Amino acid sequence: MTTFEALRREFDRAPLAGWKRLARWLRRQLPTGLYARSLLIIIIPMVLLQSFVAFVFMERHWQLVTERLSMAVTRDIAAIIDLIDSFPDDSANAEIVRIARERMNLNIAIEKGDELPPPRPKPFFNILDQILSDQITKQIKLPFWIDTVGDSNLVEIRVLVGKDKTLRVYARRSYTYASNTHIFIVWMVGASLVLLTISILFLRGQIRPILSLAHAAESFGKGQKMPEDFAPRGADEVRRAGLAFMLMRERIERQIEQRTAMLTGVSHDLRTILTRFKLQLALAGKDTELDGLNKDVADMQSMLEGYLSFAKGEVEEDVGRLKLADLFDRFAMEAELHQKELTSEVDGEDEVLVRPNAFSRLVGNLVSNALRYASKVHIQARNSARWLTVVVDDDGPGIPERSRDDVFKPFFRLDEARNLDSSGTGLGLAIARDIARSHGGNVTLTDSPMGGLRATVRIPV
Repeated sequence: MTTFEALRREFDRAPLAGWKRLARWLRRQLPTGLYARSLLIIIIPMVLLQSFVAFVFMERHWQLVTERLSMAVTRDIAAIIDLIDSFPDDSANAEIVRIARERMNLNIAIEKGDELPPPRPKPFFNILDQILSDQITKQIKLPFWIDTVGDSNLVEIRVLVGKDKTLRVYARRSYTYASNTHIFIVWMVGASLVLLTISILFLRGQIRPILSLAHAAESFGKGQKMPEDFAPRGADEVRRAGLAFMLMRERIERQIEQRTAMLTGVSHDLRTILTRFKLQLALAGKDTELDGLNKDVADMQSMLEGYLSFAKGEVEEDVGRLKLADLFDRFAMEAELHQKELTSEVDGEDEVLVRPNAFSRLVGNLVSNALRYASKVHIQARNSARWLTVVVDDDGPGIPERSRDDVFKPFFRLDEARNLDSSGTGLGLAIARDIARSHGGNVTLTDSPMGGLRATVRIPV
């Protein structure tokens, strides 16, 4: 069943629902781009207006002019028939032919016979055929045959004027209907093309600043630098949107810098104090009573390293090229050191355009977490035209579904199964998601076909 048949049946059952479905179908058929939609806003009213003008012109002007021209030609033919009836002698035929040619611009012939050819098929656009036939029927009221089909400049008309006489008339086509109408059509189409050309050039100039703003916003979403040539341009509303975007970006970057500076400063100060603790413990010598304190210092050292890693994730890094196969090979070597099995595959282009260090840290956090709690890990990368997808599967204990949203919160730690990073600070997945979102993507967790956890990284390219 076709779409139109389904819509027709929908209209039969419920007209209101049918209209809603038709509206949805039309929305799906319309272009989604602003440039194409703007062109439609201009083209559709112009086409409707031109169609209305053409219809009115055809209905009023062309038909009226054709009717009057056909009436005049038919009146001349009727006058010729009256002359033939007034002078039935064949000797007057030559004079009648001369009068028709010189006074009426008609080429005629008076022939013997009372048979007309079979009717010709009606042309598709038969305004001349219909009007001329009506006028002959109305004024002459004799059997006739006409031929208006073809590209000839002449129209042939045959009329039975007696028992054995046939009047054969050749009239110029331009004398029977308005043949110069194409000039109006040419002017109308030409004017439309000129207006459309001007509209397209104008729209391109108006759409370009919007596309530039969209490109700058997309680059910001991917963690890339703003294009050097970007500046608010175009209409006032577009300029205001561009300026608002630049101010928003400056505020976000300033906030990130302050957050990074604060974390770095706090971690540095704590590391200094921690170094003093370690030095004092080393000077105290070996004492079993100090073992707990040494363990606390080690835990604090590990936590500080996690905080610094989190701070490094916010530091801006230039975009560069990274080979996925080399990155996965490095992970495979680490897995061998821990006597774990890691396999990988890359579907599509091996080289991707990302922030190399940040992206390596993103995938590294996920792979390290999987290697810590699983014996088998599989990495699959799919690099398509629009998206880069990296899937990390393992056969470990997994993460309960109820906790999969919470594990992305900084400093959240699971009480069972597995933690999110080796330090136990709860920053592993928080760092991973921050890096993914700084690239304009995200990280999600689901069940793995291997029985453990599946971490999916999806970022635009």
